[in-house]
Amino acid sequence: MTPSREHGFTLVEVMVSLMIFGMIAAAGVAILSFSVRSQAATGAKLDDAAALGRTVSILSADLAQATNRPARDEGGTLRPAFTGDAATLALVRLGWSNVDAAPRSTAQKVAYRVESGTLERVAYPMVDGAQPLPAAAMLTRVRQARLRYRFRGAWSDRWDGAQGAPLPDATELTIVRTDGTTWRQMFLVGTGYAPPALAGG
Repeated sequence: MTPSREHGFTLVEVMVSLMIFGMIAAAGVAILSFSVRSQAATGAKLDDAAALGRTVSILSADLAQATNRPARDEGGTLRPAFTGDAATLALVRLGWSNVDAAPRSTAQKVAYRVESGTLERVAYPMVDGAQPLPAAAMLTRVRQARLRYRFRGAWSDRWDGAQGAPLPDATELTIVRTDGTTWRQMFLVGTGYAPPALAGG
């Protein structure tokens, strides 16, 4: 009777198997890493697009509701209702929602500026003499923002109410992002929507 032989793998076969397993594991890790990076990049792009959409919406509403209401600054100096240069903008707008029925006006003073690469919106709790509320970040990764003001067919880099009207006809905002992309939008000023009066009202 022939003695039974033990069956198994040789060292070479084991080494080859481990090498194949290692290659499969490395490929799996690379695919997973790429998927995570791709998801993070997509999420960042979507967040940035949403921030740009919110900026357009809020700025459009502010400019559309702009009104001829001069306001006093923190020092008591009376300022025009709408002022701006190539980098900053300040105005008084109507239509400020009063959801908590606070004893305040429905007009609000707001300003826009770029600080440390971020476009910020600064709001004031009262139109006259109040300190500003904490600035709200609207859009990040801003290398440069440039404002222009249109009145009677002509564009200007400055508005102080001395051009023959308290408000310009339109405002143009051009933003250059840190990646070199440029975004430009024109907004009508003082065209706030008023709902039609109800019959018999």
